Amino acid sequence: MADVHDAQTRSYNMSRIKGKNTKPEIMVRKFLFAKGFRYRLHEKKLPGKPDIVLPKYKTAIFVNGCFWHGHEGCKYFVIPKTRTYWWVNKIVQNKHLDSDNYVKLTDLGWKVITIFECRLKKDFREGTLNELITNIY
Repeated sequence: MADVHDAQTRSYNMSRIKGKNTKPEIMVRKFLFAKGFRYRLHEKKLPGKPDIVLPKYKTAIFVNGCFWHGHEGCKYFVIPKTRTYWWVNKIVQNKHLDSDNYVKLTDLGWKVITIFECRLKKDFREGTLNELITNIY
């Protein structure tokens, strides 16, 4: 099935997708800061450049988009009907990269926490953020 957009429109749409400082990520950062946690962002020296790094607790937090990281069983993870083969490869690659980075971080003695964007929607947000605090300690 062909793409529903021309190349220029598709390029523009893709350029608007952010990889850093997303709304879910900022939500987690504000929550942690309000609770007294101090953190670093996108630490380049660590595998996978975690979104949030809590050096004091040796904890790396990844705030993942459900689509881009293939969140199984999530309503926000739907494989597009156009270029399906390409998208499946892309998402599988992302999942392998995530897995490799988690193993590397764990081997370095870091605790790794992953939060998917769907868990930060209104109905789940409070529970997810409170669970995050529990998992840090």
